[in-house]
Amino acid sequence: MRQRRLMNQINVVPYIDVMLVLLVIFMVTAPMIQSGNIDVPSAGPLASPPVEAAIIEIKKDGSLSLRLNAGAQPIPLTDITFAREIKAQLTTHPDKPMLIAADSSLPYQKVIDTLETVRQAGARKVSLQTQSGSSSR
Repeated sequence: MRQRRLMNQINVVPYIDVMLVLLVIFMVTAPMIQSGNIDVPSAGPLASPPVEAAIIEIKKDGSLSLRLNAGAQPIPLTDITFAREIKAQLTTHPDKPMLIAADSSLPYQKVIDTLETVRQAGARKVSLQTQSGSSSR
C-alpha cells in the first residue's frame, strides 16, 4: 500500500469567493446607508425688505400670488398669468426689487423655476426671503 503525502498547501479559492461576495454586498448597501440630507443653516439677523419690493408668494400647494407692496393684498396668479404680470410690473417700474417668499416644505425645483421665470421676465433685483435666527428642523 502506498502512503499518502500530506498536503502542505492552503486552498485559497473559497476564501476569495467569500471575500468577493462580501465586497459585492458592501458595494450594494453603501449607497443605501448614506441619507443625503442637507441641513441648510438659517440666516442671521436680516435687514427688512424694501417697502417698494414686490413679494412673490409660493404657498405650500404650489400656488402663486403677487403682493405689490408690503401691506397690500396678494393677487392670486396662475403659471400662465404669472410671467405676464411680472413683465407688466417691470415695464412700469424697471428697477423694482422682487422678493420670493416660498414655503419651506416646497420642492427646491419649484422655487428655482419661479426664480428663473422672474429673471426671464427682466427683473434685475431678485432676492429670496428667509427667516432670521435658527429654525427648528
